[in-house]
Amino acid sequence: MEEGQKKHTQSEAPRPNPIDPDKVTERPGILEYAHHVGSALIKPIDRGRLKGVALESMYEQTNRQLDQIRQQVALLAQQAKAIHQRVRISERIYQAQINFKPLPGHIYHLYRRTNGEDVLSMIAPNEWGYSCPLQFVATVKLLTDHTWEVLEGSVEEE
Repeated sequence: MEEGQKKHTQSEAPRPNPIDPDKVTERPGILEYAHHVGSALIKPIDRGRLKGVALESMYEQTNRQLDQIRQQVALLAQQAKAIHQRVRISERIYQAQINFKPLPGHIYHLYRRTNGEDVLSMIAPNEWGYSCPLQFVATVKLLTDHTWEVLEGSVEEE
């Protein structure tokens, strides 16, 4: 054999490890930190901060959803109030004297006589000429559900 080449045999003693054996593990995969300089950087997780950020995001999202529900509830309450008002107006108009068959989609005019009786008419206030024998209350439109919509004036209970 040449001088530059060494022959390894089993009789040779193993080389001593230059790294302190107390600082090396045989199972590096179970360590919570990098086990040598070339290892991936491992930073400890701040679990308290992670949970705090998650809770903050959760509260923000759920509050946004609750605000949407509150707006929907307010809109539904407003729609229910409008329907209830249309029912009250419709009851008053149907108790009035009507001498014709009202048709859905048409506009009519509600008047009050001097004795307090309501009258529904096809004649608008400006079509009476110089003198209208009745007091104008409201211009109304019959909707397809047979409720009445007030277009002009007021049909509130007096």
